[in-house]
Amino acid sequence: GPVERAVLRSRALADRAGKVTALAPARWSWQLGRAVRGELDDPLTPVLAVGSAASAILGSAVDALLVLGALDLNALVGGVQRLRAERALSGLLDEQKRKARVSDEDDPANEPYTVDAARLHPGDVIALKADDVVPADARLLWEDGLEVDESALTGESLPVDKQTAPTPSAAVADRSCMVFEGTTVVAGQARAVVVDTGDHTESARAVHLAARTPPAAGVQARLQELTRKALPLTMAGGAAVTGLALLRGTPLRRAVGGGVAVAVAAVPEGLPLVATVAQLAAARRLSRRGVLVRAPRTLEALGRMDTVCFDKTGTLTENRLRLVRLTDAEGTVHRPDEADGAEGAGAVTLRAAARACPRPNGDGARADHATDEAVLDAARPDPDWRQEEYLPFEAARGYAAAVGREDGAGGHHGGGRVLVVKGAPETVLPAVRGRTAHASETAHRLAEDGLRVLAVAHRPLAEGESAADALERPLENLEFLGLLALADTPRKSSTALVRGLREAGVRPVMLTGDHPGTARAIAAELGWPEDTAVVTGEELAAADRSGRARMLRDVGVVARVAPEQKLQVVESLRDAGRVVAMVGDGANDAAAIRAADIGVGISARGSAAARNAADIVLTDEDMTVLVEAVAEGRALWRSVADAIAILIGGNAGEVSFGILGTLLSGSAPLSTRQMLLVNLFTDLFPAMAVAVTPKEQIPGEDPGTAPETAEPLVTALLGEPLLRQIRHRAATTCLGATVAWLAGRFTPGTARRSTTMALCGVVGTQLAQTLADRRTSPLVRLTVFGSAAALVALIQTPGVSRLFGCTPLGPVAWAGVAAALAVAVLAHRRLPALERAVLALAERHGMPGTAGRSGTA
Repeated sequence: GPVERAVLRSRALADRAGKVTALAPARWSWQLGRAVRGELDDPLTPVLAVGSAASAILGSAVDALLVLGALDLNALVGGVQRLRAERALSGLLDEQKRKARVSDEDDPANEPYTVDAARLHPGDVIALKADDVVPADARLLWEDGLEVDESALTGESLPVDKQTAPTPSAAVADRSCMVFEGTTVVAGQARAVVVDTGDHTESARAVHLAARTPPAAGVQARLQELTRKALPLTMAGGAAVTGLALLRGTPLRRAVGGGVAVAVAAVPEGLPLVATVAQLAAARRLSRRGVLVRAPRTLEALGRMDTVCFDKTGTLTENRLRLVRLTDAEGTVHRPDEADGAEGAGAVTLRAAARACPRPNGDGARADHATDEAVLDAARPDPDWRQEEYLPFEAARGYAAAVGREDGAGGHHGGGRVLVVKGAPETVLPAVRGRTAHASETAHRLAEDGLRVLAVAHRPLAEGESAADALERPLENLEFLGLLALADTPRKSSTALVRGLREAGVRPVMLTGDHPGTARAIAAELGWPEDTAVVTGEELAAADRSGRARMLRDVGVVARVAPEQKLQVVESLRDAGRVVAMVGDGANDAAAIRAADIGVGISARGSAAARNAADIVLTDEDMTVLVEAVAEGRALWRSVADAIAILIGGNAGEVSFGILGTLLSGSAPLSTRQMLLVNLFTDLFPAMAVAVTPKEQIPGEDPGTAPETAEPLVTALLGEPLLRQIRHRAATTCLGATVAWLAGRFTPGTARRSTTMALCGVVGTQLAQTLADRRTSPLVRLTVFGSAAALVALIQTPGVSRLFGCTPLGPVAWAGVAAALAVAVLAHRRLPALERAVLALAERHGMPGTAGRSGTA
């Protein structure tokens, strides 16, 4: 019986929970190891590994361990973040596990009991009622006025009437004898037998329509490009130092060691970690706003995104009907707001339709049927109507009706009893007396616009006719009052979302199954321009792939689009060079979500298929957070660009100083250990602080706007401006280090003292530049001053200082370092003007390679 089944289910769940708990530590360790291994697949990993091996070969185990430590720290942080995101998503999905009410096969009269939907099997009998989410694909055994919202699967915005009659070989949208997993019961009740579960359901098939197309590599691709360019310079710098040292008569081991030190210094060990930490910080900021980022690297694509596609039904709209048009008896079409006054345009039609709805039970109660709710929301209060009996809507009947009377003699029928009817035009209009050709034509025209049309009519009851007789007998001798046209309701946040995206330079594209005219009207209501280009699914189907790419490049609305065409739209937009996001909440959106550069699922009202296919999951109803997500993605690129400039520019300055120092003295001024100390301890942490701090608006950029395509934004950040930043930082770092080192050499003291002053000059100059660029950030100020204090403490502590090849400095030495920093900071401010003057002079003399650069220098 039910009790025994419940006990067995509880025991099985307890046994399963015990096994999961026992395996948890081992599974976590294995998952972490796999994630760390994935993070090690980075373009800089081989470079760092070679540097560590070289240090070990030269006999410096500490240097080798420092390089490996930086490598492992990056991989560990990235792996932990990836697991944290996946576990957060798993927790979210666990909280939303769907339940099912199972009916006893042996005794259907027994009350259904609730089980986890994941435990259903074919052959189980489930019970359904209004507001239930269907837990599996099932064949109807019995139904009573069942209507199902299948928009999550088919894209159809209106509820679908169901019946038990078989529909062999019908398409999914026409299988009226079936209910499908993830759809929602709007009205009625039913019992059905489960036929498919899990990966065999129609929603699961929608997920597997397309293989996942990974988003563009973004930051990692740029890092790989920078690495390829830096490798030859790295080897050349090390070889130059070794060669110069040998020419000056330096012993071979010392000369090679200096070359290795400069080569290792050229490798920005913190670069992969900076990108990972920046993505982690952005993902955490977005999670506080209801945006769950499954893969942090998705944020890179967000920064480059220039097009976002929205499924209209349930995403931009509430999937709730509202009255949008109504006609009077003569066929004149009016808007609902024109139905003012007792006998205003269309007011009689609307009042009669409301009278044919059930009376809500209690204050705040809602009608069970979506159509009734839409009519009652639009109608004015009707205190004169006294309903006696009501006949609910049934798909087989095709209409709903009520009998009542108007109080007083001023009513339409002098206070007598009236039968009011609202229903499908093809059912109601044949029962109307007189000619209804104009009504049929109007109804057909409204239906072609994608609207749900209801015909409204009434007649007075004959003397002695009972309410039950009037409701039970076939419709006849009705007086036609007008038509109602219903459509989906836009979400309150949709207009702000569309406006925010357009202001940010992102082009929104609406995908809908509506008629092109209806689609254009809805788009204009949501914030698209009146002249928005519209294409249809039929036009796309008639074109080849390249033709679709040309058609979709600048459109704003795709109408009459079938669910399977959403995937074609996304692929064609990508073929047109767009960086595309797809936002949806239904199983029919899953394939397009998987194929987009950024797939966005909506957890609050979406299907598991859409969430599982998405890169980003919105946990709240308000989708305006997408605008914040775009801004966060662009801020990520800006912050990472600044961090790259800090790391590569600083390292380039160190290499330049190493070459210059070797040329002057015969050996590299700083050892490998000191170079790593600069990169890992005093340079890395300020760079990370810059990466995790949202970048302020860059000079010359209009806030809230972006280029027509996002690639120019990325080029502007990681192209010539970044190279210019690197050049300026390198020159400033080299200048500060050289001045400090020469000050040490030309004042009384040891070679170790001048080397220590050079180290302070390198570190101090880089910290000063970072502070000047981001002085408004509290975190940057903290890391800069903290790093400076830590460096001073390290140098002034004798034992630790000696470990790193340094010596404590006195007041004169510190004064020399301060003077070197002042010279470097002053020169840093003058470098842009100096570079512009040099480029302008070179351009005037016709030197190749300078045309067009002076304007951007």
